[in-house]
Amino acid sequence: MSSSIRWIGVAIDCADAGPVARFYEQLLGFRVGDFDPPGWAQLWDPAGGHHLNIQGQPHYVPPVWPERDEAQAKMLHLEVEVDDVATAVAVAIDAGGREAAWQPPDRDPTRIRIVLDPAGHPLCLFVRGE
Repeated sequence: MSSSIRWIGVAIDCADAGPVARFYEQLLGFRVGDFDPPGWAQLWDPAGGHHLNIQGQPHYVPPVWPERDEAQAKMLHLEVEVDDVATAVAVAIDAGGREAAWQPPDRDPTRIRIVLDPAGHPLCLFVRGE
């Protein structure tokens, strides 16, 4: 039996697709294709890479960062390679995100920072190691 299986993207749940789609559009330079807030947005990498679907859900509960017992945990997070962490954090904030108040104490803050998108999803902005 022959089958083609390949990963092409990820869907991110949130309460309102609009602010989250615009955040990733600005942060990653993706192009917004289909867009029907608060229900749905699809973003494409203009270089042809993976895509993001942003899906508005009325029952969405944002994750808590850092994670705690008895609170909504993150299910996954994005790892975003950047050239300069401070600049990338500023872009994320300008796009509607926020820098997480808690940062892993065992990480070099000039090499990795945790930011939260408008729906509260944590993502890592990092500079690749030598």
